[in-house]
Amino acid sequence: MGLQKPKSITHNGKRLSDILSAHERFFLGKEGGERADLTGANLSHADLQSVNLSGAILRNANLEGSDLRRAKLPHTDFSGANLSKADLRNTDMTEAVLPGANLSEAQASGVEFFRCDLSNVNFQRAHLRNVNLRAANVNGAKFTGADMGIAILRETDLSGADLSGVDLSTALLPRGYAAKQSA
Repeated sequence: MGLQKPKSITHNGKRLSDILSAHERFFLGKEGGERADLTGANLSHADLQSVNLSGAILRNANLEGSDLRRAKLPHTDFSGANLSKADLRNTDMTEAVLPGANLSEAQASGVEFFRCDLSNVNFQRAHLRNVNLRAANVNGAKFTGADMGIAILRETDLSGADLSGVDLSTALLPRGYAAKQSA
């Protein structure tokens, strides 16, 4: 299945391309700008490469299988969003809000999750190589079967996260954290 272009996607009667243009003007402080509110939007299989959605609202949005490579997503609210099988490689999600989001099987290598709220996020079988999870809230997050090679986990409280079956041998772990050996 091919990816949908923003011109062909609508949300609340508006074209996604128009919403993105208004958001860019908002982000730059220009006249006619408006913060993108894509709450509950169906953006599955959307081509959103390199888009700037900094500070946008995407609560409960469906982004399954979407291409968000190199997108700018700091401070974006993805609470409860479905990002399963999405391609998030090399995106900036600094201080994004993702409690309860589904990132199962997502391609998320190289993502900047610095100081994100990742509480109760489903990362099962996600590709998380070279991610920065420093100072992120991962309480209740499920990483079962995720590839976390060379992940940065410094200053992150891992006590409430499910890391069963995850190889952390190449990860930068918090001081004093002893990775449980897989059986």
